[in-house]
Amino acid sequence: MSNKTLFRIAGIIAVVTIFSKIIGFLRDVVTAQAYGATLVSDAYFYAYQIPALALILLGGLGGPFHTATVSFFSKTISDISKSPTYNIQSIFNTFVTVTALSFGLLSILIFLFSDQIIAAIASGAPTELHRLASVQLKIMSPVMLIGGVIGIFYGISNVYKEFFFTSLSPTVVSIVIIGAILIFKHDETGIILAWGTLIGALGQLLLQLPVFWKSGFNFKPELNLSGNSIAKIGEILFPAMLGTTIGQINIYIDMFFASRLESGAWSAVGYANRIFQFPVGIIITALLVPLFPMFSTYVGKKEWKSIKYYFHQGLNSLWFMAFPLFVFMTVFAQDGIRLLFQRGAFDAGDTLLVSEALVYLSISIIPYVARDTLTRVFYAFDDSRTPFFVALFSIIVKTVMNMLLVGPLGIGGITLSTTVVTLINALILGFFIKNKISLEFIKFIKPVSKIALASVLMGFITFFISKAIMILCPNNTVFLAIRLCLTAILGIIAYFIISLALKIDTAYLLIDKIKNKFQKQNLAEIDTP
Repeated sequence: MSNKTLFRIAGIIAVVTIFSKIIGFLRDVVTAQAYGATLVSDAYFYAYQIPALALILLGGLGGPFHTATVSFFSKTISDISKSPTYNIQSIFNTFVTVTALSFGLLSILIFLFSDQIIAAIASGAPTELHRLASVQLKIMSPVMLIGGVIGIFYGISNVYKEFFFTSLSPTVVSIVIIGAILIFKHDETGIILAWGTLIGALGQLLLQLPVFWKSGFNFKPELNLSGNSIAKIGEILFPAMLGTTIGQINIYIDMFFASRLESGAWSAVGYANRIFQFPVGIIITALLVPLFPMFSTYVGKKEWKSIKYYFHQGLNSLWFMAFPLFVFMTVFAQDGIRLLFQRGAFDAGDTLLVSEALVYLSISIIPYVARDTLTRVFYAFDDSRTPFFVALFSIIVKTVMNMLLVGPLGIGGITLSTTVVTLINALILGFFIKNKISLEFIKFIKPVSKIALASVLMGFITFFISKAIMILCPNNTVFLAIRLCLTAILGIIAYFIISLALKIDTAYLLIDKIKNKFQKQNLAEIDTP
């Protein structure tokens, strides 16, 4: 895949992901307006964390099932222009069947023991929260089965260079939840959130089927465990599943500590994380989804220079976007949350709670993109054990940091501990990757220093612009929106100008891409009779 093709695919994914994230953000706004940061919203977010493990983490884009599918089948399928062979079809059928049986059993167990699960993860919460969350978890228990299978279909689509529907499909859950809230306006238990999640997850799976059939695959239940193909998939999948599940334990640790804080604390952490994931999810998905199959392909071909080149270009591009995002989230956290969420049941106190959580969490964006990029390189080498053991170690770090930080900082301590864990994980992964390939990290010092300097200067500029506009404009919602939009636009322009002045390669690459696009458009207009 050429550099031009990479950025074209990344651009398509970015546009679709932006749309998906916008719909998801609207879902959060509608949910916040209906329920605020209260006991009812806490109950849903506690209950949702269990099925989210399958739907988003295990089965989502970049999750273990997606990763294992891409890693195995991108090496096994030699020609994607042809229908899969009988052997490949059999391997796929067995993989899906085993996954469906395993996660189906897990769904049943969660349904039967929902009371005990909620009591364990929210032990400090009120009895009413336990009751509401348990009912919601029973409703959402089938999402475990759906989430386990959907990651495999995501992976097959990406192997066949189909990225559109995999990036678009998460919008289904958001659309269904928004519709449910708007239709059942007087729901006071949050039950419609659970039903909306279940129906939306099923729709998300169904949306994958047209692309799946187009690739030439046809599923039928099969258990052909002869040969070593399933074992090879398992070698990638199980350590990655354990690593992801271990990482989820950190969230359960956070839930345990949050249940001892004020009502709405866990909802506030959830809202802060959704605000954080809105831009981060876009840049991560847009670049890492097309990069990962490339890493796997180049490892298979032993083209080490290509891996190094795209790793550096990918991570530099991610940091080029991550640093200014960190500045924006830090400087404008409270104003942004007030504009987006503060209405209905979501009041000024909720705004302060969420903004506090977001400021500490925003720092993690820098190591976050590095950790995820490094993890994809390990997976390309069919090594999911190292990320697993790193995630296992992070449980100890997370517990200790929560014990140290939650007391003095409250909700901010929970998100700051997440930042510390993310940084330590990235550093450890960077240390161990040298056993497989030298990624020449020293070459990052110069570009990252320039990016950091450009972001700091942009931060000062946007801060003073915002203050100047605040003096001139009344303090109401309309002018708040104008101030934030104008400040963001001027800040981005300033960031690009400073980046060009500092000769940051990524900035010049983007400028060249824009120039080429306009030149092609002008040539097309000239050629048109």
